[in-house]
This record gives sequence, structure tokens and C-alpha cells, in this order.
Amino acid sequence: MAAPIVVMAQPTQTTTTTIISTQPKGWNSGIFECCEDCGICCCAVWCMPCFMCKTADQFGECLCLPLLDTTCNGCGYVSSGAIPPISLAMRVAIRERNGIPGSIFNDCCIMYWCNCCGWCQIAREMKARKASVTVVNASTTVLPHPTYIPQATYAPQPGFAPQPGYAPQQQYAPPANQVAPYPPK
Repeated sequence: MAAPIVVMAQPTQTTTTTIISTQPKGWNSGIFECCEDCGICCCAVWCMPCFMCKTADQFGECLCLPLLDTTCNGCGYVSSGAIPPISLAMRVAIRERNGIPGSIFNDCCIMYWCNCCGWCQIAREMKARKASVTVVNASTTVLPHPTYIPQATYAPQPGFAPQPGYAPQQQYAPPANQVAPYPPK
């Protein structure tokens, strides 16, 4: 006689999130559009090291990373004649993260000749990209666990007679108002 087959359906969780982003494919502002956000421009002009550290921190990098730049010292911004590596890395990272077209040559030129304006453009870009993502639909569906599927019933074989005093077990069915409990941990 074959053993009864019990089939259990595994729980599933379905999450649907639709995000509509109206991000432009290029920079949101030009390199010399400092008047677009005067707060960013003023902070960069009056305390460039603090502004660089704040911007790097908002980007998710170490707060003190820009202080390692060759063009930054404790008193303010001083040009040393070299392309600032941290500034260049930040600009390239922003460009790559947001899918902004450009070249490393263009980034080198901007961060060498217009470092303050380049950092302002990075800060304006992060501010614009942070504000323009809209979540349209977010829903979560959780199915109950476990799902009960009744066992298959088998017809007795011909010539089979039950033994006297033996009563076959009744199939288990949970009450109509109760979901089958989770297995113990």
C-alpha cells in the first residue's frame, strides 16, 4: 500500500515598486550657474574646505576625505598646480552614479581650472537628484503560511477487509475560522 502524499505550498511574498524618475541625461545645471542656488555658492566661496567635506559626506564618502586633496589646507583653498585627485574622483563618481555623459578629460579640466564651480555643480546635482525621484506605487502582498492541501484518498484494494475494532482515522481539517499555525521554531 502506497504512503499518502502531503503537498504543502510554500509561502511567497510579492513586492511591487514602481519608481518614475524624470532625471535628465546630463547635468541639471551648468558649471557657472552659481546663482541657481546662492546658498551652495556662498558656502563654497567663504569656506571651501567645509563645503567640500559637507558635500563628500552627503555623497556617502568619508567626511574628511576632501582634506586630503592637494589643493586644500586648513586655512582655505590654495592652488598647488596639480589636478586635485579627490575633487576629480568625486566628480567622476557623481557622473558615473547618475549616468551623466562626459569624459575624464572634461572632468580634469573643470576640476583644475574651476574647482570651486565644479564642487558647486556637484552639490547642486546631488540636491536636484535627491528631490526629483517620485514613488508612484508601492504594495506588498503576503500569502498565509502554510497553505493546507488535503491528502489524497485511496480506494481499498479488492479483497481487503478491515480488522474488527479498527476505525480508520479521520482526515484533519482546520476549523474554518483558523489559519494553520506556523511551525514551531
